[in-house]
Amino acid sequence: MDEPGEIGRRVQRMRVERGLTQKQLAHPSYTSAYVSTLESGKVRPSETALRFLAARLGTSYEELATGRPAHLATELRLALTDAQRTLATGAAEEAAAHYRRLLAEAEELGLVPEQAQASLGLGECALEAGELPDAIGHFEEAERLLADEPLTRRARPVRGRAVAHLLAGELRYACYLLESAIDELGASGLADPDSLVLLHAAVIGPYMDMGAHARAAHSAELALALAPQVSDPALVAGMHRQVARTFLAEGRMADADASLAKAQAIYAHLQLSTDLAHCHWMRGYVLAQNGELGSAERELRTARDMLSARRAGLYTAQVEVELADVLRRLGRQEEATGLLAALLELGNSHGAVHAGGAHRLLGLMAEERGETESAEEHYVQALALLERSGARGDLADLCRLLGDLLRRTGRVEAAMDAYRTGLGHRAAPGTTTLGPAPAAAFRPARVSGSRWAADRAE
Repeated sequence: MDEPGEIGRRVQRMRVERGLTQKQLAHPSYTSAYVSTLESGKVRPSETALRFLAARLGTSYEELATGRPAHLATELRLALTDAQRTLATGAAEEAAAHYRRLLAEAEELGLVPEQAQASLGLGECALEAGELPDAIGHFEEAERLLADEPLTRRARPVRGRAVAHLLAGELRYACYLLESAIDELGASGLADPDSLVLLHAAVIGPYMDMGAHARAAHSAELALALAPQVSDPALVAGMHRQVARTFLAEGRMADADASLAKAQAIYAHLQLSTDLAHCHWMRGYVLAQNGELGSAERELRTARDMLSARRAGLYTAQVEVELADVLRRLGRQEEATGLLAALLELGNSHGAVHAGGAHRLLGLMAEERGETESAEEHYVQALALLERSGARGDLADLCRLLGDLLRRTGRVEAAMDAYRTGLGHRAAPGTTTLGPAPAAAFRPARVSGSRWAADRAE
């Protein structure tokens, strides 16, 4: 709301333009003396008074309070919806350009909710492009702008920030953000189904990577129970996509595939191409775990091509870890090595979990070629990355592989050290970057390490 003097001059100008006296404008709720005092800027009108005067003047409360025509805010909100559609069905780069322009307009007009929405959109664009620090900054700005709003309004930027930290390999902090938001919703009595499903679905991923399968299953159960109350179909699809991971951990392949099929159908109907690509990615993983390598390769290549076309470099690199594993199992090591080398060239921008997975696969292939020293080097690098991220399942499997390698090369004490470390992380053999495999999963070739014991002793 503007200063009293500006509001008063605006009321007077509009009254004169409409040929009304102060008494006519004030009738029947106020006096002409009140209107006179208001027009002279000597009193700050209440919202109730301004809404009454706006109705008498045939204008909007917003325009009377701020001088900003109501249609500008409406047009801006429509433009933000268009930008969101562009992000969903087009390139993130194009959507980001729209959001930046709309953010500038919202700031000029002083529209805080629209500024928050534009910042949220920029965060989603940066997330898809793999620009994680930028994404975190945009989500934090959206949260700041919505600081006085209830958590139900802040759930999406909180979820976005958590996903960005997850992709950066900061699993524990991602869990902390999501768990804190869920607890706050419960403590405040804001049992909003949309917000709860959004947050519970998002926390399944880091739980699985950390080996907290019971917590992941609990969140999955809660999300499934709340799904019928959710109005946003894309939110329901996202929930099904994440819940499939808990089914995989329990060896329920058919249920996992059914959940992915539901998500895929919704995404296809809504034309949400990035999310649809993630479904192809996950279905490729399911097929690979079931030994259907040819079909798995087709699904993973479809996912990679869709993500690459969207210039989603981070997700493209991550799906290539799974594709490389399939190619390795098909005996196409050179092709697999090329994919992994390209991934590692991205540096730390793609997160420790997938970088660790890439080094693990390179170690497996080196060991299959009889290059023990090279295999060990890759395992050591994978261990360092996964220990930093807290990916317990991947760590347990890697320690088992490393222990086997050390034992076969005669370093029994170092092997025992590796096994003990792995027992501390307790996960089934076959763990991959997408979560633990079911009991019938393929058994990966042996792999792993030598300077490892010395490195850990330092």
